[in-house]
Amino acid sequence: MTEEGLDGARIRVSEEEPDPPIEHHVEDWLAFAIFWGMAIIVFLQFFTRYVLNNSLAWTEEIARYLLMIITFVGAAVAMRRGTHISVEVAHMFLPAPVVRVLSFIIDVLLLGFVGLLCWFSISITRLMQIQTMTVFPWPMSIVYGGIAIGCFLMLWRATGRLIAGAKRGWRPDPNRSELIID
Repeated sequence: MTEEGLDGARIRVSEEEPDPPIEHHVEDWLAFAIFWGMAIIVFLQFFTRYVLNNSLAWTEEIARYLLMIITFVGAAVAMRRGTHISVEVAHMFLPAPVVRVLSFIIDVLLLGFVGLLCWFSISITRLMQIQTMTVFPWPMSIVYGGIAIGCFLMLWRATGRLIAGAKRGWRPDPNRSELIID
């Protein structure tokens, strides 16, 4: 496509590709909110310790708890994107029918593992109801409940992965790019 410039010369202008749509997912927004909450608390800790020379006692503990929660919520984000670390060398050297069976076994084992993770997270959340945080008189089950939410988000995404794999017959996903850049 060409346009005429100010001096009358013709300028070649290429059309821009449209931006890909922004996806809005629960785990993305939750991770975003937890991350910025943690960043504000850590900055508050830094400011009160090094500028005011009078540190707030609760900031370190709450930042640690938020880091624990964001780890599991972030794992749900990685589960959705399919970016968890994995060993795929067998996929390169095995024949396609064997790779399909292997992919099925991996998805079933993954779903079972994340299901167990959910079950253990609920069990520990119930047990931690009687223990309180060090600085606040709140039950530790709040922290472990946040971890359980991350585990259930992972379970939801692992179930979606299993269903998508079943619909494709555990063949490689044609829509998945090799390099994921955000």
